[in-house]
Amino acid sequence: MRLQLALNVRDIDEAVDYYGKLFGATPHKRRPGYANFAIDEPPLKLVLIEKAGAEERLNHMGVEVFDGAQVREAGDRLEEADILTAVEEETVCCHATQTKVWSHEPQGLRWEWYVVTDDAPDGEALIAPAAEVCATDSEDCCA
Repeated sequence: MRLQLALNVRDIDEAVDYYGKLFGATPHKRRPGYANFAIDEPPLKLVLIEKAGAEERLNHMGVEVFDGAQVREAGDRLEEADILTAVEEETVCCHATQTKVWSHEPQGLRWEWYVVTDDAPDGEALIAPAAEVCATDSEDCCA
């Protein structure tokens, strides 16, 4: 399990350069307007989303797990606590297929608990680039 931090950045190249140096790492995945780092130490999935006009730097937080059962357990716990916002099964988001549950804290911060089931889904080219997907106000993906 590792914590996920998704940030809106004004310039993806500048951000990748900086965070690569900060963590001594190279991106795990890089697409137009999108990059993520899968950092072992500290255990962190750092997601960078190019969104130059974003009012907030923090896009959302998450917990990446490596087993679908852990997502279901989190969903059950959130539902029992009456803080479950959404459930997504095998959805293509941020250039990967994921199963996830969402919760929004009282001040609006969005949290996802998720597992990547396919890191490079077929037909990915048909999916809108992350910068377009994430520019919406929908609850989908890394919006």
